[in-house]
Amino acid sequence: MAYELVIGDRMYSSWSLRGWLLFAAFGIPVSTRLAPMYSPQFAEELKAFAPSRLVPAMKSDGRLCWDSLAMAETLAAENPQAGLWPANAADRALARSITAEMHSGFSSLRGTCPMTLRARYDCPDMTDALSADLERLQTLWSLALERSGGPWLFGSYTAADAFFAPVAARIAGWSLPVLPASLAYVKMHLAHLPFRQWRAMAFAADRPLAAYETPARPEHPWPGPAPLPAEPVTGATAANSDCPFSGKPVQPDSLARIDGHVIGFCNRFCRDKSVADAEAWPELKALLQGL
Repeated sequence: MAYELVIGDRMYSSWSLRGWLLFAAFGIPVSTRLAPMYSPQFAEELKAFAPSRLVPAMKSDGRLCWDSLAMAETLAAENPQAGLWPANAADRALARSITAEMHSGFSSLRGTCPMTLRARYDCPDMTDALSADLERLQTLWSLALERSGGPWLFGSYTAADAFFAPVAARIAGWSLPVLPASLAYVKMHLAHLPFRQWRAMAFAADRPLAAYETPARPEHPWPGPAPLPAEPVTGATAANSDCPFSGKPVQPDSLARIDGHVIGFCNRFCRDKSVADAEAWPELKALLQGL
């Protein structure tokens, strides 16, 4: 079954991250197209997914589905082997319940701490509403983790974890105070390869939006895994002749020095997502290890 997914800007769109993880984290192939937010192109891209007016949305074989929770249920039904929901009925009911609560609640956390993957910022002033959201969030996480034994909410990664991935990014990005067990769960998300790939692609297609940026706040290093030293370069000779992602010939304007090696890519997007986090990409990591 061929799926097509439309998303918003990766740096900021938490709902798009959820929708994309429902594919990437479960090995479900998908073709992705970007609808730049706060631009005329956004509405143009969404026309192909009408009547949906928001991201994410998906279609396959002429069928349309939008809203991340509806997408989760649809993908689970069409790909039962992927394991989007726990196999155990009681666990599955709990997973759906906490996912639905995430989908509809936590308005103070959303409003006070919008998702931005650019850097870590100082903790905002804590309000009673924000504190209550964090307490409730950790109650749900503790309930699932104590029941399953971890490492993810229901043992293996499920749609519930995908829905909480942007929450983990908010906690990490805004230095929010959480218990050690919750912080360990947050760090698992930051180290999760699909999450790292999403963040790397956010930098590769970076388009700062004033509505989400916080210029008055000092930036601190992102608390996830540190990337390999990397930078774009020109006028160098690549160690490879074909792009590690596409297999297409290396282009002279798409070179990068990564961990001391000059690597070539088929286009600048492939180059820039690699510069952002080379070890997020198994194909590139294998190439580097062979040099």
